[in-house]
Amino acid sequence: MHKLLFLALSLVSLTVIAQTEEGPHSHRMGRSLKFPPVPGYKVMKCDLHMHTVFSDGAVWPDIRVAEALKDGLDAISLTEHLEYQPHKADIPHPDRNRSYELALKEAKDHHLLIIRGSEITRKMPPGHNNAIFIEDANKMLVDDSVAVFREAKRQNAFTFWNHPMWVAQRPDGISTLTPMHKMLIKEKLLDGIEVVNDNSYSDEALQIALDNNLTIMGTSDVHQLIDWTFGVPQGGHRPITLVFAKDSSIEGIKEGLMNRRTVAFFKDLLIGRDEWLLPLLKESLKITSAAYTEKTTVLKLEIENLTSAAFTLMNKSKYTFHGHSDLVTIAPGEKVVLEVKTKDKLNTIDLPFEVLNAIHAPNSHPSITLSAKTTF
Repeated sequence: MHKLLFLALSLVSLTVIAQTEEGPHSHRMGRSLKFPPVPGYKVMKCDLHMHTVFSDGAVWPDIRVAEALKDGLDAISLTEHLEYQPHKADIPHPDRNRSYELALKEAKDHHLLIIRGSEITRKMPPGHNNAIFIEDANKMLVDDSVAVFREAKRQNAFTFWNHPMWVAQRPDGISTLTPMHKMLIKEKLLDGIEVVNDNSYSDEALQIALDNNLTIMGTSDVHQLIDWTFGVPQGGHRPITLVFAKDSSIEGIKEGLMNRRTVAFFKDLLIGRDEWLLPLLKESLKITSAAYTEKTTVLKLEIENLTSAAFTLMNKSKYTFHGHSDLVTIAPGEKVVLEVKTKDKLNTIDLPFEVLNAIHAPNSHPSITLSAKTTF
């Protein structure tokens, strides 16, 4: 069975390599996650929490690289557990940097950034936390649960609290700040929090991020195969963090994270602060045409979705539609035509929508206005 699994995983890697021979960025295939840039920033697609056999995962690091290439990601971090090493009898590795080194080697011929990171794995508090952009994972093997954060900061790391909603450490599933977490935030030892982890989302974690000026994170925390865990063949996708970076480098991603320029993408939801969420929504939906049907005052308005998210829009305008209710859905990469009954012919039109697949605060959705000049 082990040989068959290894063969299957190897075929995944070989398939990606075969499909990327056209050029260094040709891994952007049909399943590739897509989001447009926003003014002044590149939108970097990042998964900054995942595991391999070098901690408690089920795959070799090259498979994580292959999966990321298939998903069109820009950056990943293999954040192996520092303290929890269930495979060490079968795969002894005194160097905690080994997973990173193997992934870096595998990715060298592709436009995929590999960020060195580790998972600080402690009881609650402080629970599990990631430190990324570190210099040496071995130096993170520190017994004291606060001293390890200080070591991470000595290495200029970005740190974030993992799965604060995890029922193994929070039986009620409610993300809750402890006195230790408050201290870590106060002393600038904790920079972000996972609002999304694996298949879980936490309104409470989002509120903690907003209240404490923490970076909003979304990660897969994958241990098995991405396709199995998130049902990619059935139309699912891995959770990721969209980082608004000034350039497409590791340094650019770090600067974006440190300045809280992120949106989490999870089950077609876009979760973030208005400052970054609204520009992304504006660039994601474009009116490609707006023309009146001959001899009528019905405006045919075509909206294109330029992203991998399925949008759900609630009409907040004074107009009603032919062929649609007030609830409009636009599939990833698709166009929808709305027949807007304007009563009079207008030279321009503004259509406000509440974006139901976007969240900017617990139980609250942002609104955008789509505008266009019309033709007769």
